[in-house]
Amino acid sequence: MKEHYLADKDRYTNGMEYERCGRSGILLPKVSLGFWHNFGSVDPYERSREITHFAFDHGITHFDLANNYGPVYGSAEETMGRLMDEDFRPYRDELFISTKAGYDMWPGPYGDWGSRKYLMTSLDQSLKRMKIDYVDLFYSHRYDPNTPLEETLQALVDIVRQGKALYVGISNWPLEPLRFGYDYLKAHDVPLLIYQGRLNMLDRQPQDEGILDFCAEKGVGFIAFSPLAQGLLTDRYLNGIPTDSRMAKEKFLRKEMLTPSLLEKLCGYNEMAESRGETLAEMALAWILHQKGVTSVLVGASSVAQLEKNLRCVSAAPFDEEL
Repeated sequence: MKEHYLADKDRYTNGMEYERCGRSGILLPKVSLGFWHNFGSVDPYERSREITHFAFDHGITHFDLANNYGPVYGSAEETMGRLMDEDFRPYRDELFISTKAGYDMWPGPYGDWGSRKYLMTSLDQSLKRMKIDYVDLFYSHRYDPNTPLEETLQALVDIVRQGKALYVGISNWPLEPLRFGYDYLKAHDVPLLIYQGRLNMLDRQPQDEGILDFCAEKGVGFIAFSPLAQGLLTDRYLNGIPTDSRMAKEKFLRKEMLTPSLLEKLCGYNEMAESRGETLAEMALAWILHQKGVTSVLVGASSVAQLEKNLRCVSAAPFDEEL
């Protein structure tokens, strides 16, 4: 018989810090748990359960999902639904659950991109898989250059008005569509809560494009995904390509990406981390948290031990500007 889960009574005093999300009433943990990998049907459920228990017991209240996270598509949300039934139903009001739609989900013309039909039917499916009545946050997962922006944005407005999401967000939109989206949502009394973008020490596109500055100026939160650049910003590749790594399997990382110049940069970052008494991963996460306008960083985890190490970034010292 499975042991009943009882959350740690000290979960809000275990070291987590919370940051206000733009100009809103929402406080997000500085570290949020992403379900992109390690929570699908191909992964051991008990491991996913242990990771989410540890996360919540240490103040991580935000679980980030999307309709096609897995693999297989939808299975990360099904894992969340099982977790709700078995463990988290009594704590639903303490959790901030987000999901998204915008990338490929099902065959045919209505299971991808940014149409009203796709966004609204996808969220209905997501709620059934997660066994909840609403999500706290629903994102347009990517910019659709072919669907009128008004259609995508009005779908977000109506989703909130229907009570299926409390807040809306935008992910992976360029700056100019983001400006339009911000104005449209504000004009329809459904303010944009947060922008989700890829940000790490190797990829600073949201800074270079001005997205972080725009979010800070307008009071929109920012949450960073891929903070460790798919594992490049760890000690995993400093001494070659491990046979069991994503790069060896060419899963999201190609071998030719690890050029001599990149390896030299990674080794330099690693030396800097060691001088700070940190791992490269801890330093890479801390770097993000100290960037102007950042609310939270999304981390994945394949073990409790990995998540425990990554949480050290919350109390890490700031960086010098020369980084």
